[in-house]
Amino acid sequence: MRNRRTIGRIPRESLTRIAALACLLLMGGFALAGPSGILAWSENNHLLAQREAELKQLAAQRSELRNRVALLNPDHADPDLAGELLRRNMNVVHPDEVVILLH
Repeated sequence: MRNRRTIGRIPRESLTRIAALACLLLMGGFALAGPSGILAWSENNHLLAQREAELKQLAAQRSELRNRVALLNPDHADPDLAGELLRRNMNVVHPDEVVILLH
């Protein structure tokens, strides 16, 4: 007959196996659905593509601004651009120009 202490208790070997299985399941869950898991890859790839598109747009804007700065250099400013900026910002026109207002 069994001792009363062992009845209803789980043997130590079984507890070790259960703890190891629980750890493996937890690690598998993190590998699948964790912040750097398999399910997060598609979201990370989507964010990467979005940021690369934004980076290309910002590079184009930077190139355009760099060109504009070069054209407005005080040593050799582009007269057409300087005249355009004066007319737009100061509301100045030449006597031979015609102003057409678009609504």
